[in-house]
Amino acid sequence: MPAPTPPALCLIRVPRTFTRRLWWVLMLTLLICGVEVAGALISGSLALLADAGHMLADVAAIGLSLFTAWIAERPADANRTYGYLRWEILGAFINGAALFVIAGWIIVEAVERLHAPPPVAGGVLLGVALVGLVANLGSLLTLHSGHTENLNVRGAYLHILGDALGSVGALVAGIVILTTGWTMVDPIVSILIALLVLVGAWRLVRESVDILLEGTPSHISLTDVEGRMRALPGVSAVHDLHVWTVTSGLVAMSGHAVVPDLVRHPEALTGIQREMAALGIGHITIQLETGEGCAEIEAPAGAAGHTHHSHAGHHHH
Repeated sequence: MPAPTPPALCLIRVPRTFTRRLWWVLMLTLLICGVEVAGALISGSLALLADAGHMLADVAAIGLSLFTAWIAERPADANRTYGYLRWEILGAFINGAALFVIAGWIIVEAVERLHAPPPVAGGVLLGVALVGLVANLGSLLTLHSGHTENLNVRGAYLHILGDALGSVGALVAGIVILTTGWTMVDPIVSILIALLVLVGAWRLVRESVDILLEGTPSHISLTDVEGRMRALPGVSAVHDLHVWTVTSGLVAMSGHAVVPDLVRHPEALTGIQREMAALGIGHITIQLETGEGCAEIEAPAGAAGHTHHSHAGHHHH
C-alpha cells in the first residue's frame, strides 16, 4: 500500500503579520544604516560606525529571517517529513554567530582607539544617534509582540535591540564630547555596546544549538512528562521517552507506555494526549505495549489521530 502522507506540520512559522512587519523593519534599518555610515564618516565616531556596522548585519539577518520564513512554508514530503521548519532554527543560529563576529570587530577597533583617540564631531554624532534611536525604538515596538513566540522573530528583535542600545551609547558619547571634549568616551562606549551585543548573541546561539541537538525544551521537565503518563489508569510503566523541539512553538514527544490490558489502550491514548497537550507538546508518537506484543498509536495532541497496529518490537518514527 502507498506510504501515508506526512502530517502537515507547517503551522509553526513566522506569522504573516510578522512577515510584513519584518519587511518594514528591514527597509527602515537599511535607511538608518546609510544615515549612520554617512554620519560616522563625517564625525569620525567609532561608536556610530560600530552601530552602523551592526545595522548592516541586521539587514542581512532580517533578510535571512524572511527567507527562512518563506522556505519554512514549503510542505512536508516523503523525504522531509517535518518539511523545512528547521531552516528557521538554522537562520537564528547564523544570526547569533554573525553578532559574535561583529562584536569582536568592534572591540578590536575600540582597543586600538583607546591608545590614540581621534577627534570626533560631537554635534554630528549626537544628531545621527538620536535619529537612529528613534528608528530603532519604532522597529522594536513593531516586533515586540512576536519576539517571545518565534525564535526567528526573536533573533531579529535582538539585533534591533542591540542597535537601540548602540544608539543610546552613541547618544551619550555625543553629549559627553560636546560638553567636555573628552573623545576617549567614544571607544569606551563602543566596547560597552559590543558586550551588550554578545549577551544577546550568546542566548540566541545557545537556544538554537539546544534545538538543533534535540535537547529537552527548558520549559518542560522530562520527569513531569513521565510522571503524568505513569499516573494514568492502566499505564504500568514508561520507557524510551524523548521530548524535543522541531521549531519555535512545535514540541514533539515519542515514547513507549506499557498498558497490559488491551481494552484500556484507547483510554490510555486519550489520557496521554490530554496530559501532553496540557504541557504544550503538539506532536506525539506513542507505542503502547502489553509486555509481550505492542500496539503502536500516533496522534497529534488535541486532535483525532490515526492508529497503526504492529508486530512486537516495531518502532515508528
